[in-house]
Amino acid sequence: MEVPRWKRWLSYLTEVHVESAPSEVNPHLYVSMRNGRYQLSTANAIYSYEDLYTNFLYAFRQIDFARLPGREVLLLGLGLGSVPVMLERVFKQDFSYLAVELDPHVIYLANTYALSGLSSPVTTMCADAFAYTQQLDETFALICMDIFLDDVIPAAFLTASYLETLRGLLQPGGVLLYNCLYRNPDDKRDTEAFYTNIFQQVFPNATSLDVHGNWILVSEGGVVG
Repeated sequence: MEVPRWKRWLSYLTEVHVESAPSEVNPHLYVSMRNGRYQLSTANAIYSYEDLYTNFLYAFRQIDFARLPGREVLLLGLGLGSVPVMLERVFKQDFSYLAVELDPHVIYLANTYALSGLSSPVTTMCADAFAYTQQLDETFALICMDIFLDDVIPAAFLTASYLETLRGLLQPGGVLLYNCLYRNPDDKRDTEAFYTNIFQQVFPNATSLDVHGNWILVSEGGVVG
C-alpha cells in the first residue's frame, strides 16, 4: 500500500501514523512512516523498519552469503518483513522464505505494506513458532530468529532444547541468526549469560555481533567476514 506523497515527505521531519491494528497478542500495534520507510511498532519496541531495521542490516553486512548451502530461509517472527525486504533489495539475494508469525494482525500488516512488493516467494504461517518448529520436516540454509512479545523474548525460546530443535532444521553448513536485546545492564547480563551458557553449548563455533543495542548471535562464525 502506498501512502500519499506528502505523508512520505513529512515522514522525514516527524513520525507519521499510518494504521493501527491492535490484537490480543500485541495490544499496541501500529504502522507509521519515518524517513520514508514503514515502521512497525508496539508500546515498547520497534518490530520492523524496512532497510533501517539495523539489527539485521548490520549483521547481514558481515555475512558471506556465498557460504550458505542453499536458498531456503526460515523466519521466526515476521514483523513488517524487514528481513526479506533487505535481503532482496539491499543485498540482492534470491531466497525463498517460510515466515512463522503468531499474530494474524502482523501478517496482515506485512502483506499490506511490504511482502506484496517483493519478487521473492514468501509463505506465511500463522502459528506458535515453538510448536510449529517441533513438527517441521524441512531444512533451511538460513534461520532468522526474531521473536519478541513487545520487548521480551519468551522463555521457551531461550532453552538449549529449543536451540537443538533449530539446529536440527539447519542444512549442513546452514546458519542461525538469533536476535537478542543488548541495551541496558540487565539486557547485557542476560544476553551474555544466554550466549555463554546456552547458545555456545549448542553451537560451539558460534560468534556474536554487536549491532548497536542488540546482539545477533551467529551459530557458525565461519560465515562472518
